[in-house]
Amino acid sequence: MIKQAEDAREIRSRERHQAILAELVSRGACTYQQLAEVLDVSTMTVRRDINELAERGVVIKTLGGAQRAHAPYQLYETALNSRLSVNRREKKEIAMRAIELIDSQHTIFIDGGTTCLELARQLAKERKGLTIVTNSALVCLELGNGGENLIVGIGGEYDAKSLSFVGPQSEDWAQTLFVDMAFVSTKGFLPAEGTFESSVGTFRVKQIIARQCKELVLLVDHSKFGQRALSKVLDISQIHTVVTNDHTRPADIAELQRLGQKVIVAQVSRLPAEGET
Repeated sequence: MIKQAEDAREIRSRERHQAILAELVSRGACTYQQLAEVLDVSTMTVRRDINELAERGVVIKTLGGAQRAHAPYQLYETALNSRLSVNRREKKEIAMRAIELIDSQHTIFIDGGTTCLELARQLAKERKGLTIVTNSALVCLELGNGGENLIVGIGGEYDAKSLSFVGPQSEDWAQTLFVDMAFVSTKGFLPAEGTFESSVGTFRVKQIIARQCKELVLLVDHSKFGQRALSKVLDISQIHTVVTNDHTRPADIAELQRLGQKVIVAQVSRLPAEGET
């Protein structure tokens, strides 16, 4: 009986591993929560499975999830590219709500995170007459598709992982700039503390802009809440507005409101699934 139970557990484990790999092949990257929903198991079970698959070298662990190893070049060329498909619907709807905050004559800063990249895409389609500052090469390219806004690129040392310009030259240049609104994203967010990042080089410009903007808006989907990374970047007191999605815990939203932040909640549930019209 014990042998039969062990065999059954092993079979279920192999089936989950196959399902995880199939999902990662389809989507490129997934969070633990997304995989738990697909498999109808706990996130703890998913984490154990991911650990086993990572030890075998078939997946790569990321912040809050995993991506497939040996993926096509464009999927993991950089850390940024590996995150582009994660929570794409949430990011799009968050970006659409963020646009509502921007007046036609505003001067704004947009960082190089994937949610801010979605904001850049939407701005290129929908807004004219803005002055937009960024240190992200990819954000510049997206905004260039519209051609109706003035784009100011912060130069410096090119960071291939984030597709952004960083380093002392970027920081010196950022210190000369003053914007009405700064839109930033994050890898980890604790409502009582602030934002966290893992790459020191990429967040220095963000810290400088945060000190010099009139209003700072954090674009953060539900998966980033409760997550820490290597370094704290922004204190919660520096953030004026948080735009998130409707899967964020009510307790986290209430905590932000208690601390004095304005919270805007994007309704992701009304969006069609990927591939639907």
